[in-house]
Amino acid sequence: MFQIRTLNNISVKGLSKFDGGNYSLGERIEAPDAILLRSHKLSLEETGDALLAIGRAGAGVNNIPVEAMSARGIVVFNTPGANANAVKELVMAGLLLSRRGIVQGIDYVNQLSAEQDKATLNKEVEAAKKQFKGSELKGRTLGVVGLGAIGSMVADMALGLGMNVLGYDPAISVEAAWRLSSQVQRMENMAALLARSDMVTLHVPALPETEGLIDATQVEGMKRGAVLLNFARGELVVPEAIREGVKSGQISQYISDFPTPELLGLEGILATPHLGASTDEAEENCAMMVADQMIDFLEHGNIKNSVNFPAVSLERSAMGSRIAIVNRNVPRLLGSVLSILADRNINVIDMINKSREDLAYNLIDIEAAPDEELAGVLRKVEDVISVRLIP
Repeated sequence: MFQIRTLNNISVKGLSKFDGGNYSLGERIEAPDAILLRSHKLSLEETGDALLAIGRAGAGVNNIPVEAMSARGIVVFNTPGANANAVKELVMAGLLLSRRGIVQGIDYVNQLSAEQDKATLNKEVEAAKKQFKGSELKGRTLGVVGLGAIGSMVADMALGLGMNVLGYDPAISVEAAWRLSSQVQRMENMAALLARSDMVTLHVPALPETEGLIDATQVEGMKRGAVLLNFARGELVVPEAIREGVKSGQISQYISDFPTPELLGLEGILATPHLGASTDEAEENCAMMVADQMIDFLEHGNIKNSVNFPAVSLERSAMGSRIAIVNRNVPRLLGSVLSILADRNINVIDMINKSREDLAYNLIDIEAAPDEELAGVLRKVEDVISVRLIP
């Protein structure tokens, strides 16, 4: 029976996918085979020696020590795209809030609570509304930085609102490129996008290379008076640069889903409390997606949507057993493994080998039922990180 530790509240729709006869789930599981979490900051002490995989019911994995997990051969899953619609809709709210004086208007009306005469109230409201006059999104230019699952949906939404859309993503995948509308004008660099955009929205992951993506230099290169929206990760911007940009008028508004101490309470800055994926639908989608991925990995060794391992899928044969091997990505290692099997007259039915950066992953289907003695021999092969027998 697989032991699954659950951290945070994982949707019941996801947890119900785990067969009670094969899985034991709970927050207090002592030696987990797998961990399911959302925003919990996972420490190394919580992982345990038996851990095989970590599943994040969401896109970002900056709360997981991925590098340390990779060194131990532990697969880290996420759920890209499962919460994309929820984030897209919040970005639309951000776009509207930036143009129409909605928050300011609500604040003004709430200050009129003492006025009980309807005629007087209406007169005051009509007289004051001109100070909250905004402008329409139609015809404005939106720059989308990052054209993955969320960014491409935001681009489509903006096109539907009649906006002109510029897109920049140096690492766009083939799948994402096919998904992207031909009406999105691809920019060769971010500087060109910033200079031409009335509004800019960020949709890239928080990685060492994207930390501080929007700094003082980028702010200075923006179209004066542009709006910057950040519903991706707080680490993408340099708070001091944002504060100075808003103060000087270079940025008219900064709207973010990630409150930052340096930017709280400042005019021209709106922040929501990390609401991007906070919908019933997004939480259910993420939970069901990560559950499916985890089950397929634990029961069959297949890997989909891992942030540190290659995507690997091998159909199970009608007979035989499976060996899953994680190793450092070095030459001739697979030959050593196959030689060990050949020396034992073990016939290989099917196999797949893929690598990602410093790691390689192998699924090998064999006719004989492997035992722990064989697994022990395979684990002693130089540069092998882990060996798992899958009945």
